[in-house]
Amino acid sequence: MGSGGLELPSGDDGHEGNDSADVPPGTVSSLARPMETHSIGPELDWDADAWHEVRTRAQRAGRAYIWLNLVEQRLRAVVAAVLRPIYEPVHGDDWVVAAAGPAGQEWVQRAVAVREVSRRKGYLLDPADDNVLSFLTLPQLRELMVQHWPCFEPYVDERRDVELALDELEVTRNVVSRNRALSEAVLGQAERASARLLEILGAGGDVPSARRLPVDAVEDLVGDRYADVVAVHSDRVRLLRRFPAEDIFGGARRLDAIGIGLNLLVQNFSGRRLVRLAEAGCRVRLLFLNPASGAVKRRERELGIKRGELSRAVEMNILHMRRVRARLRDPGAFEIQVYDETPRFTAYLVDGDGADGVAVVQSYLRRARGMEAPVLVLRNGSRVLKSGDAEEGGLFSTYREEFEVAWADSRPVS
Repeated sequence: MGSGGLELPSGDDGHEGNDSADVPPGTVSSLARPMETHSIGPELDWDADAWHEVRTRAQRAGRAYIWLNLVEQRLRAVVAAVLRPIYEPVHGDDWVVAAAGPAGQEWVQRAVAVREVSRRKGYLLDPADDNVLSFLTLPQLRELMVQHWPCFEPYVDERRDVELALDELEVTRNVVSRNRALSEAVLGQAERASARLLEILGAGGDVPSARRLPVDAVEDLVGDRYADVVAVHSDRVRLLRRFPAEDIFGGARRLDAIGIGLNLLVQNFSGRRLVRLAEAGCRVRLLFLNPASGAVKRRERELGIKRGELSRAVEMNILHMRRVRARLRDPGAFEIQVYDETPRFTAYLVDGDGADGVAVVQSYLRRARGMEAPVLVLRNGSRVLKSGDAEEGGLFSTYREEFEVAWADSRPVS
């Protein structure tokens, strides 16, 4: 048997029909033939599991690359802003070489050589990158900061914080640069370290709602793909796992909600927290489906539940909110109303009157309870919308207008 899966003739000279004497040395006999039971060569196809694995790797590596790219660009800009005015007046275009000094002579000369090769081969597509600083890696930029820390100290509070964040990024940088597998835990660590470092270097998110829903690096770059939709969850359980009720409602200055029973708020955010929120100045407007309306009976039939079950649940939620309102010094800041129309969606609009608003929206499905329906998380404002007309691209304003129309047609609960 040959190594290529070929069956070779035996070496017996007495074998009938053997013409080995006529075969030149070193050649394979023409009698060699492929084995019928074995295929030649490795299996090249990827199955579904393999494709899932490589896609997961690519998605994680892509997210990590974006964060690393942002950090490197920011660090490069900070180094240039601080050190260039010191060294450029004396050393001109060689100011980076001078700033590196004898301790950095080896790596800065390597960067100079790579720049020259890139020039000759036409790899410098942007004239703004035709400088030595653009060819320094993240560790080399860090070394420049460390060597000249007294120059950076007036702008950065804690040197240790910068170094710790860069240490955490080094693992991710090595993995991404070598196209190896990046775990979800390491990716999460890199994203947190990058966000912290950007904030330290004065380039944190400038969206007012960043406290409640931080702007993601990928969202910031490709936000126009999904208008103002920040996240999509297959059901409310997964929403609360990633975006707890405290993160949604805590610290709100305005809260408008419309739905059938508003369970996301009533059952996941305690009455005591609502009282403290309202006493701190939050204006609350809650719009429930009238438990005595025909729409509730139709919804019960859709869900296949016992008659009166849904209406009693809504009544209990309204009574609970009335008790919360009764504990307030200013009950007028906590309004409860009911409507009689067919419920089309549930929406929780937090700080919806400003550019820092966040909304959680669900459509009602015929055979699914609210807990089981898909959830959209929206961000108000136009900062992450790349389209020419932000109002045309966003969904937040649509649901806010629907709420206002429904509120105007509803009646208060005493």
